[in-house]
Amino acid sequence: MEEIISKVNAIVWSNALVILCLGAGIYFSFKTRFLQVSYLKEMIKLLFSGKPSKKGVTSFQAFAIAISGRVGTGNIAGVAIAIAMGGPGAIFWMWIIAFLGSASAFIEATLGQLYKQVNNGQYRGGPAFYIEKGLGIRWYAMLFAIVTIISTAVFLPGVQSNSIALSMNNAFDFPVEFTGIAIVLFLALIIFGGVKRIGKVAEVIVPFMAAAYILMSVVIIAMNIQQIPDVLALIFRSAFKLEPATAGVFGMAIAWGVKRGIYSNEAGQGTAPHAASAAEVSHPVKQGLVQAFSVYVDTLFVCTATAFMILFTGQYNIVDPEGGFLIENIPNVSIGAEYTQHAVSHHFPRLGSAFIAISLLFFAFTTIMAYYYIAETNLSYLNKRNRRWLVWLLRIFLLAATYYGSIKTAKAAWTLGDIGVGLMAWLNVIALLLLRKPAMNLWRDYQRQRKEGKDPVYKADDHKDIKNTSEW
Repeated sequence: MEEIISKVNAIVWSNALVILCLGAGIYFSFKTRFLQVSYLKEMIKLLFSGKPSKKGVTSFQAFAIAISGRVGTGNIAGVAIAIAMGGPGAIFWMWIIAFLGSASAFIEATLGQLYKQVNNGQYRGGPAFYIEKGLGIRWYAMLFAIVTIISTAVFLPGVQSNSIALSMNNAFDFPVEFTGIAIVLFLALIIFGGVKRIGKVAEVIVPFMAAAYILMSVVIIAMNIQQIPDVLALIFRSAFKLEPATAGVFGMAIAWGVKRGIYSNEAGQGTAPHAASAAEVSHPVKQGLVQAFSVYVDTLFVCTATAFMILFTGQYNIVDPEGGFLIENIPNVSIGAEYTQHAVSHHFPRLGSAFIAISLLFFAFTTIMAYYYIAETNLSYLNKRNRRWLVWLLRIFLLAATYYGSIKTAKAAWTLGDIGVGLMAWLNVIALLLLRKPAMNLWRDYQRQRKEGKDPVYKADDHKDIKNTSEW
């Protein structure tokens, strides 16, 4: 079975998907004249604006839900895996896909807002909604919804719970079965409360967990500040096959950097538009800009912090594609979050493993919350007759997958997760390129209103060429 899963993963994550994601990011960056730089100040300003309504959450709550999905296992274990499989150069390509991907994230979140609708008194939206309403291709929208439900309710929760269980076992010697049961119980208390409860929990946990983790990494970076030029040089040399020790994984650096980058920041994957659609804003572009900033928070802040801690301390191995290791600094250590645990323990022996285990617990737990929200949103798209038993069935499947993931092998969990991410990215990025016209029309409208000194407001009556925007 694992061999079949690996072959499917190799097909999904062929070079074609890497080229598609990079190409879309480059295209949207040029079309928006690199808004990820020119509108950075506006992104931060919009993050704390807006008020909730009976149908929607605030911009910051939507941002927190999206960040809870973006910031997870990929930021701790995923970065370590990228270094192990592609060398330090993989970090450079994670930065590139984050910078370019923020433009793709802007487009998908803007489209999610534009084509959102009200289901059961709450805003719902995402790729399935904008594929049907914007492209008019019902079967394509249904395919995305089905793939997303399977990915976020069955494939992806296991990656998060597996990482939590392993890190808790390494740090505190907790049996993985007990950790799995505890995760399921706490998760059930939250997901049965619906999107409002998810938004409130994420709003509290996300800033706290990100701040604590970044604070620890800043302390370690400060302790090794003299090494920053050397580490940056190592990353750049490895990214361009100029480092002899890692030349054997040069091709893997690009592939794993993009792969783990997309898994971590989710730009173009199609997950974040679900949270973006739930926000109450006066113009779709506002939430698009907020979501573009969330990619920076995920990769340029949190992933970079993890990479620096690992590279400063030399607590990593690099796998030789031919077998064995090109570099083996920590023998008999599995690939994953243990690299980060060893890096923190290098400076704080009594704190390292426990701190990373607890950080991973918060990061991964909130990500599973976000996965549930995404799965429920796509179920609501398919479940036109509002059959409540389907929602309960979804919850049971997700909780079961979460527990099963905590006790299965890490390799199987990550491979299934990669397949889910890859399939969603294929379907969503193609849809974004096909829907570039309405997205760019909104971008130009937003810019025009700002130049006129207005607080941009979108009115559907002023855009007769864009159909099916029932909430505007």
